[in-house]
Amino acid sequence: MRGIVKSFPGVRALKGVELDLRPGEVHALLGENGAGKSTLIKVLGGAHRPDEGSIEIDGQPVEIDSPADSQRAGVGIIYQEFNLVPAMTGRENIFLGQEGSSVGILPVREERRKARELFERLGVDLDPESLVRRLTVAQQQVVEIAKALLLESRIIVMDEPSAALSPREVEGLFRIIRELKSQGIGIVYVSHRLDEIFEICDRATIYRDGEHIATHPISELSRESIIELMVGRKLENEFPHREASTDSRTSGKGLVVSNLNRGSEVRDVSFNVRRGEIVALTGLVGAGRTEAVRLIFGADQRDSGSVKLDGREQAIRSPRDAIRAGICLLTEDRKHQGLVLNRSVLENFGLPNLLSFSSGGLINRRRERAAFDRYVDQLRIRVSGPDQRAANLSGGNQQKVVLAKWLERNAEVVIFDEPTRGIDVGAKYEIYLLMQQLAADGKAVLMISSELPEVLGMADRIIVMHEGRVTGEITDVESATQEDIMNLAIR
Repeated sequence: MRGIVKSFPGVRALKGVELDLRPGEVHALLGENGAGKSTLIKVLGGAHRPDEGSIEIDGQPVEIDSPADSQRAGVGIIYQEFNLVPAMTGRENIFLGQEGSSVGILPVREERRKARELFERLGVDLDPESLVRRLTVAQQQVVEIAKALLLESRIIVMDEPSAALSPREVEGLFRIIRELKSQGIGIVYVSHRLDEIFEICDRATIYRDGEHIATHPISELSRESIIELMVGRKLENEFPHREASTDSRTSGKGLVVSNLNRGSEVRDVSFNVRRGEIVALTGLVGAGRTEAVRLIFGADQRDSGSVKLDGREQAIRSPRDAIRAGICLLTEDRKHQGLVLNRSVLENFGLPNLLSFSSGGLINRRRERAAFDRYVDQLRIRVSGPDQRAANLSGGNQQKVVLAKWLERNAEVVIFDEPTRGIDVGAKYEIYLLMQQLAADGKAVLMISSELPEVLGMADRIIVMHEGRVTGEITDVESATQEDIMNLAIR
């Protein structure tokens, strides 16, 4: 890809960038959120037409004006956001558009056999006839990968393919990548997990602000040099240091969760988060972490248990009750549960704060706009203006808009569910600083994270879950290791 230029209203996403991919290599595409990675992928996948530039495959120029053109050119794309039909089975999604038939009859038995083979190659025991809407996020990701494998493309682009996978599933993914590599297939690998880059990739290309910054063999790069190329400055530490601000005066204050239960998903879960403290809730995919905080927030109804804030029991039956009580939740799935994507960033910011911006039943748009502008500056949100649709922001900037609306709400308990999923190291550091500032201001901060370095780098205490239960608590975080957490996570 040479000289690729792509602009959107108010934003020049790509400024003449390039990308070279060799047969049989895994090539990392790196950069902060908004650097242009996703836009380039969509150009290669036929979802966007470039304003300028050229694409060659095997030395031959190609015109990619649609996803069908991209597939015919031998390109398979696994997008970060799933392209699945929830009401169809995994098998039907895998073969959608690839069906072979005789006299109008689909060869279901043959499709089922091939789907099972694909799942076996991924090392996953998954029923091809399961409806996608009933699959976990990790299982849906496996279906997406199987779709790309079915096409037997010469070029496969993987955009954050491991974001929703457990460590064991990531190992299976890497086995498949190495197999594809041995067959001469070129793979573009996009991930913010730098450890993965060093484990699986051969070369790396770094973008920043829509421009090509550098391309180097992985052997010539270090974690620090990659971060510096991505953010344009030295980042001395990935996790800002602070001293926990809790003391004896806060021991009875904050969030106390007692004996939460909901079917087999959440079983007798109890823990507390003191004011001025960051507590991590961790465990493997499916451990029940998200299910537990949804009960705290009133998004799901609990069978039993109680939630107290500063010693007072809270009658929380809905998210509205939780918000009124001073509890907010930054959901794991920000696109579907944290934002209204077809509305403006200003409208999304205002949703939980309308009462504070209203007088006599009318919204004071000037006051709402002034409050939003403060967070644009404070959080460094990259937007063309307050009327920009939330759907057109990068993942990191979408997360910042969600964070801004809750900061304006001034909640007493802030729950972050995978706050840095799909976010670059620069934006991660900014969110870490904000979390620490919330704790310093006396808020109770609960962080769900699957990233063990993040858990160890940010938490004052660590609560570990497995199969719906709390299996342990780590209080001496400075002396703890990832192995200590995993031992509790697999009990």
